[in-house]
Amino acid sequence: MRVRGGFVLVVGPSGAGKDMLIGHARTALADDPRFVFPRRLVTRPPSAHEDNVEIAQAAFDQGAAAGAFALSWRAHGLGYAIPAEAVPSAERGHVVVCNVSRRVVEAARRRLPHVHVVAVTAAPEVLARRLAARGRAQDGDLAARLARAAPILADDTIRNDGEPTRAVERFIACLREQAR
Repeated sequence: MRVRGGFVLVVGPSGAGKDMLIGHARTALADDPRFVFPRRLVTRPPSAHEDNVEIAQAAFDQGAAAGAFALSWRAHGLGYAIPAEAVPSAERGHVVVCNVSRRVVEAARRRLPHVHVVAVTAAPEVLARRLAARGRAQDGDLAARLARAAPILADDTIRNDGEPTRAVERFIACLREQAR
């Protein structure tokens, strides 16, 4: 069976568990060559909550201006990007799984091949608890982050309020469906 390839973009509010779901899926699908999980470029160091590649602000600004990334955006005072090599990987038939801002979904749908959006949600009190537990000063005003509402036009939605096992299973099933 031929794999179509494309992008699965994971979106949702801070604290919804996007990186947790992606991490579990990366482990569960490690032996399946159909899936690629590129690490985001972010203008801050990686942490226990986010496995990113740090990029200097000047390098991010230059790369974004030159269109050197598959996608790039700014959020919470930081620069974020998906490495350019993700595009040819999707074009070769891989399912490329990325955590992105919901604000870049429409641009991604215009620029990237076969985009499928998975929204991850959780109750506001769960989000607040998770963000507070991170203890990252660079996260800024947590109340403002929680109050920000942006519509998400998603193909699938995963509620991640409780025990993560169920959300992880649902997410992996969504990914496998995209590889068919």
